[in-house]
Amino acid sequence: MSDCTPNSDPILILGGSGFIGTQLCSLLTERGIPFRIGDLRPSKAFPDHWAQCDVRHLESLREVNRNARAIVNLAAEHRDDVRPLALYHETNVKGAINVCQAAREAGVSRIIFTSSVAVYGFHSFAADEDCPFLPFNEYGKTKLDAEGIYRKWAAEDPSRSLVVVRPTVVFGEGNRANVYTLLRQVASRRFVMTGPGTNIKSMAYVLNVAAFLAHLLAIGTGVHTFNYADGPDMSTRELVEYIKRCLGENGRTPHIPISLALAGGHLLDGVARVTGRKFPISAIRVRKFCESTQFRAERALQTGFVPPYSLLQGLERTIRSEFSSTTKND
Repeated sequence: MSDCTPNSDPILILGGSGFIGTQLCSLLTERGIPFRIGDLRPSKAFPDHWAQCDVRHLESLREVNRNARAIVNLAAEHRDDVRPLALYHETNVKGAINVCQAAREAGVSRIIFTSSVAVYGFHSFAADEDCPFLPFNEYGKTKLDAEGIYRKWAAEDPSRSLVVVRPTVVFGEGNRANVYTLLRQVASRRFVMTGPGTNIKSMAYVLNVAAFLAHLLAIGTGVHTFNYADGPDMSTRELVEYIKRCLGENGRTPHIPISLALAGGHLLDGVARVTGRKFPISAIRVRKFCESTQFRAERALQTGFVPPYSLLQGLERTIRSEFSSTTKND
């Protein structure tokens, strides 16, 4: 790792108004590192650091990138129900092209890009960074395409530094994605296990992800690729039982067959296409829930990074924050 002492030039955080970006900006504030947020949406936590920016448009990137010494790109289309599908390409691929061009013009030589483990697709084993790529949806495909664009940028000049981080599913306080949906269902006693629950899940706590991204600001030149996941991995059944213990619940968890859940997901997909409504259940979400999504992240720890929290601590902190009125274990 190289020296990364604070100076007056800011770190540009694209997508910095979001879930991970807000936590990263909090860490940079604590460490006295100046930063600027470029995002379509204002930052509620750091309004004075925010400037409106759309990675799909080069001109807005040029303005927000002024005097930046590094770019952290968190901006992405990532939901699995985005329509039309072309939006994935416009944001993830065209956005990468524009970010690289803006970096060239401004002389920025350091980019950290948050890709995704979705580039691997589904595998029956724990995937490391050298695992074959088998993306199954437009999100994974466009993230993989974006990685290639950033690698071409890095290859143009050996003094450049590119870091590609592929996080697994990220959860934490304030997030409203799939893990929160699971926590909410268990807390409300409406959760129904799909299948036997023996599939293994890798997960990442947002404060650890943010700390790892901040850690990588000091990495040297060249191209560096890391998975990110917090251990220990758990089966879905073990995860649900841990959540129930944190909530003080000990009732039986009902089960339904995977085939029935998939049929319901396909039915709702059809209704969504006709009506334009979005539902919390879809066929792809059922499939993702029932598949083992396990990833190896030893390479991240080999950089000297020490996660501030264990996975179980992250889960407990999130549950206490989001469901304190229903948590019995105080």
